Amino acid sequence: MSIEKQYIDLFSQTEEMICRHSAEVLNAPRAKAFADFKTQGFPTRKLENYKYTDAGKYFEPNYGLNLNRLTIPANPYEAFKCDVPNMNTTLFFVVNDLFYTQEQSTTHLPEGVLFGSLKEMAAKHPELVKKYYGQLADTEKDGITAFNTTFVQDGVLMYVPKNVVIDKPIQLVNVLRADVDFMMNRRVLIILEEGAQARLLVCDHAMDNVSFLSTQVIEVFAGANSTFDLYELEETHTSTVRFSNLYVKQEANSNVLLNSMTLHNGVTRNTTLVTLLGEGAEINLCGMAIEDKNQHVDNHTAIDHAVPNCTSKELFKYVLDDQAVGAFTGLVLVRPGAQKTSAQQTNRNLCATREARMYTQPQLEIYADDVKCSHGATIGQLDEKALFYMRSRGIPEKEARLMLMFAFVNEVIDTIRLDALKDRLHLLVEKRFRGELNKCQGCAICK
Repeated sequence: MSIEKQYIDLFSQTEEMICRHSAEVLNAPRAKAFADFKTQGFPTRKLENYKYTDAGKYFEPNYGLNLNRLTIPANPYEAFKCDVPNMNTTLFFVVNDLFYTQEQSTTHLPEGVLFGSLKEMAAKHPELVKKYYGQLADTEKDGITAFNTTFVQDGVLMYVPKNVVIDKPIQLVNVLRADVDFMMNRRVLIILEEGAQARLLVCDHAMDNVSFLSTQVIEVFAGANSTFDLYELEETHTSTVRFSNLYVKQEANSNVLLNSMTLHNGVTRNTTLVTLLGEGAEINLCGMAIEDKNQHVDNHTAIDHAVPNCTSKELFKYVLDDQAVGAFTGLVLVRPGAQKTSAQQTNRNLCATREARMYTQPQLEIYADDVKCSHGATIGQLDEKALFYMRSRGIPEKEARLMLMFAFVNEVIDTIRLDALKDRLHLLVEKRFRGELNKCQGCAICK
């Protein structure tokens, strides 16, 4: 039996149940997504875009799914304690792939802002969700997106009306909770209208030491003159597998910062596709991965400069220890007529052992002649001269290595536009390099 067949049979047998526990807007594209999944199957390494991650093999184990939407016995508001000093956020939770509604954040959002269960919001605001849902995530082009659209039942909607500014950052914590090996499929739909401003921090935490597999599709619509920050922080464990596809569309003069940080994981594949559709749009795309043991992080990015006078800055850094594997593929496409484009792409990687492996493919495709574009990648080890200098000044070798690795990734942390989060990440990264688990003070979720 092929890996795909078990899921094709599962959907055929449970389609009515899946739809009954979801919303009509989410159900509408389900049949097409299922047909696309049957045609494509899971991505394999034969596909150029998945050259370094064989997605299909991670779906082969027998995972449990909560298709009947049973309540998970967990109250994340009691269990989760974020110990970021001065990190004053509006806090929400998703338990596996179910938005947690038993208890809500007591902080009121500005008038007109919507944040909550995608299923419930689709029932209350069907025209709004229908206008945007699935418009960027093309199920014909990616098997993971097709699979997610087929099985997803809930997720998160974030809607910020025209010219509304959310001063306080929103924090969304994805809690992985199960007694058996478990799969979850969730969606995130983010809509910022013209002139809107918001910041969202998404954290992944595993509550149990079982195997988890998650698929996630995020669609971001940044209207003209809007400003949006999205920070993703993964702190799970070595038995987790995560596939996340992020699609972003930016209108004129919008400013978007995307920063994906993997501090602890098993296998992670992040796909980020950004389209700059309005002049003056600016994207800052950053990422960082710290890996050891047999951990695997694969970041695949594409920035499409579709119009003139847009700016993109891209920076990804990896630190690999033991037998860890890292991969980065980054494409910057400058279309015909997209004059005055400014694009800068950098990927720097540090291998602490000879067994660690890093694969990098920076790419530029330029079809305009009045542009300023650059790209580059490096793979190396710690600077022996710097290490010798520090040891000659009385710093022990182990401490000197830690200091050099910390300085190496510091550039990515400094792109964060939340001072409290930036300060806390400096400490978390230092703890990670020292081999300490990133357990928040008093938190029953972090493992």
